[in-house]
Amino acid sequence: MRVPWSEFLRGLIWPHLSLERDFWLTVVAVFGTTISPYLFFWQAAQEVEDTKTQPLREPLLQEPLQGPAALARIRLDTVVGMGASNLVALAILVTFAATLHAQGVQDVATTAQAAQALRPVAGTWAFALFAAGVVGTGLLSVPVLAGSAAYALGEARRWPIGLSRAPLQAKAFYSTIGVATLLGALANVFHLDPIKSLVWAAVLNGIVAVPVMVMVMLLGARSDIMGKFTISTRLNVTGWIATAVMAIASVAFVVSAV
Repeated sequence: MRVPWSEFLRGLIWPHLSLERDFWLTVVAVFGTTISPYLFFWQAAQEVEDTKTQPLREPLLQEPLQGPAALARIRLDTVVGMGASNLVALAILVTFAATLHAQGVQDVATTAQAAQALRPVAGTWAFALFAAGVVGTGLLSVPVLAGSAAYALGEARRWPIGLSRAPLQAKAFYSTIGVATLLGALANVFHLDPIKSLVWAAVLNGIVAVPVMVMVMLLGARSDIMGKFTISTRLNVTGWIATAVMAIASVAFVVSAV
C-alpha cells in the first residue's frame, strides 16, 4: 500500500473546501464522531459514580482541596483518550483513501463488503485484521453507546442510575441498556444499511452537540454553579471557538442540503 504522504499532509493542513452537500455532511459526521453528546453524558456520569464508589472521593464543591489532583487526572484521561481515538480515526481515513478509494471503491454498504474489497489490494491478513478490528470496535463501543443513552435518559427521568448499582436497584436504567442493545441487534434483522446508518447517526450527533456545547460553556463559566472551578479564560475562548466551528459546519450542511 503506497500512501502519497505529501498529498496527505497538504490535505490535512489545508483541505479542499466545497459547497457540495456531501462535503459538509462528511464534515459534520466527522465532528459528530469526535465531539458527541453521548461523551458528555458518559464521562460526567462516570465521574459522579466514582465519587459514590470511592470512599476517599467527594464532590469538589464540598472538598475543593481534591480539585487539582482530580482535574489533572480527568485532563490526562481526556487528552490520552481523545488523542488515541483521533489517531485511530485518521489512520482509518488514510487506509481507506489509499486502498479502496484508490481502486475506485467509493460506495461501501456493509463492513463485509469493505473487508472483501481490501483482500485483493492489501492481502488476506489485512482482511482478517479488518474483521478483528470491527469485532473489537463493536465490543468497545456498544456498551458505551448503550450505557450513555441509559445515563442520559435516567438523569432526565430522575431514575436511580449507575453501573455500580445492582440491577434490581436500577431496573429502568438497566432496561434502557438492554433495549438500546436490542435495537442495535435488530438493525441486522431489518437489513438496514449499517454504513449509512452510522454516517447519519454521526451527523445527528454533530448537530445536537452544538446546543449541548453552548450549555456546557455557559454552565462552566458560572461561579454560582462551579464555585472555584469555573473554566479559565483560555479554556473559555477555546471552547467557544470549537462551539462556533461546530455550529458553522452544521448550518453549512443544512443550507447545502436545502
